[in-house]
Amino acid sequence: MAPTSSEPSAVVPARSGYAERLTLPWWLWLAGFGVAGLLATELWLGSTGVRAWLPFVVLLPLAAVGLGWLGRIRLAVRDGELLVDDARLPVRFVADAIPLDAGGRREVLGVGADPLAFVVQRPWVPGAVQVVLADPADPTPYWVVSTRHPVRLAEAILAARAPN
Repeated sequence: MAPTSSEPSAVVPARSGYAERLTLPWWLWLAGFGVAGLLATELWLGSTGVRAWLPFVVLLPLAAVGLGWLGRIRLAVRDGELLVDDARLPVRFVADAIPLDAGGRREVLGVGADPLAFVVQRPWVPGAVQVVLADPADPTPYWVVSTRHPVRLAEAILAARAPN
C-alpha cells in the first residue's frame, strides 16, 4: 500500500515498517509563540536599552525550543522492534496490539489503568495503540502509545511479529 497524497509524509506503509513523529499541530505553535510574545511584551513595558529587546531575544527562541522538544517523540516499527522515543520493545514479546480511538484511550488511561503500564501519551493526538505484552519476566502489562494512525501502527506491530 503506497501512501497517497493526503497521507502525511512522516508515515511509512506497514509492509516496510512504520515511522511517525508526534509533532505539535500548528495551532499549538501559534499559541506557544503568542504566550511567549505576551510575556516578552509584559517584561518590556516601554522600557529602553537592554530591557527593550532582551525579553524578545530570550523568550521567543526559548518557546521555539520548548515546542520543538514537545514534538520530538518518534514511533517506529523496524528490525523486529517497536521503537518509541528511546524505548525499545522486541515484537516477539507482543501478545496483541489494539488500536484505540479517543474514547478507548481515555478508558485505558483512566481510573482502572495499571500503574506499571508504559505510557507515552500526547493530549493533542487523539488515537493510541495498546500493546499487550506476553513477557512473564517483565512487570509491565502493556504499553499505551499515542499515534495519529492507530490501525496502521497496530497492523505494523502485528505484521512484524508474524513469522515470515
